[in-house]
Amino acid sequence: MTMSPSLSRTLLIGGATAALIATATPAGASGSGPITAPPDKIVIELATVNGSGCREGTAEVAVAPDNTAFTVTYSEYLAQVGPGAPPTAFRKNCQLNLRVHVPNGFTYAIVQADYRGFAFLQPGASGQERANYYFQGMPQTSQRTHQFNGPLNDNWQATDRTEYADLVWAPCGEKRNFNINTELRVNAGTSNPQATSFMAMDSTDASVNTLYHLAWQACPAPRT
Repeated sequence: MTMSPSLSRTLLIGGATAALIATATPAGASGSGPITAPPDKIVIELATVNGSGCREGTAEVAVAPDNTAFTVTYSEYLAQVGPGAPPTAFRKNCQLNLRVHVPNGFTYAIVQADYRGFAFLQPGASGQERANYYFQGMPQTSQRTHQFNGPLNDNWQATDRTEYADLVWAPCGEKRNFNINTELRVNAGTSNPQATSFMAMDSTDASVNTLYHLAWQACPAPRT
């Protein structure tokens, strides 16, 4: 699917449905307790895309029909080492800048992220997947890293989970873009220098994607 020149896409449907993880009320919330999801449809616009792993037109976002998650699907996100690979191909990254429009009176946070892909790592080679997230104008979350060691010739999956008390919530009543930074690395290590190793976070199969689980909370009522 080709993006417009502005890279701005309005995405309303599609993706996978995920169960919400919620167990407590975050500070500054209304005190009414966590909710499953707001009843009105949320909208996510892919404002900008930057990085060697997601050139224009190769990343798509879709919102689950029940508002509990959204997915990101890549089509050219692959890091590799070996014969014929450019020297910079061992590392690929992607930064997505998202405009998330939510119904009035609600706020959200990312409680879990599931990353999937395929890896072909020679004996002695290794791969890494890294990610962090943050709202515009707020500190980045700590970087999460997952290590994979060769030999490996299979699908891979990595999950980042955040305790509910540690979630970073979108400020109520403010519009701040949400940023997702991801990175793939492949290290040849002690593997045969004439052999290729790679790690991908893309697929022609729409079921292989990155899934971000949303937690929802009602905002405090405005004071009169």
